[in-house]
Amino acid sequence: VPERSKGADCKSVGSAFEGSNPSLPICGVETLFQRFFFVSDRMMENKFYSQGLNFTCARCSHCCRHEPGYVYLSQIDLTNLCQCFNLEEQEFIDKYCRWVPYYDGSEVLCLREKENYDCILWDTHCQAYAGRPIQCSTYPFWTWILESEGTWIQESKDCPGINKGQHWSCEQIQANVDRYKNNIPIRKQER
Repeated sequence: VPERSKGADCKSVGSAFEGSNPSLPICGVETLFQRFFFVSDRMMENKFYSQGLNFTCARCSHCCRHEPGYVYLSQIDLTNLCQCFNLEEQEFIDKYCRWVPYYDGSEVLCLREKENYDCILWDTHCQAYAGRPIQCSTYPFWTWILESEGTWIQESKDCPGINKGQHWSCEQIQANVDRYKNNIPIRKQER
């Protein structure tokens, strides 16, 4: 069984470019938080997406299957998923979640994976698509993917929906970036 990288988001940590969820670079915690959750000054000053971008999910499930990764859950995510499955919080956590190491050294809540690395909620399609976690619903409008036009183009090699379909305005993209970066996972010590 391949060892999982510590702290990558979502599912695509296994490809050459590492898809929508790269392994952790070797750098300090502060740099990691800036890279994955906070919009850099450069990104704010020079948005390559100022005229918007096109994206429509192709439902290929590449980001949900076959490769190890983490889907972190915030309290909002947990509440929505519990409602979707009609389960109490602890019941949902016991059945669908695990605690994993996080960038700051804490342990945070994330969805489990099946033995083949499929998301625990995937079964021919996402079983919680309408109530899926913010991390999933904001993809591909994540800070590191929008860091430059180059990172956006590189991500499009793993995602057939990028640069196709619905046009998203700069304001809509920024709203998703803000939702993504402000979606803080539940820490074990807070439970």
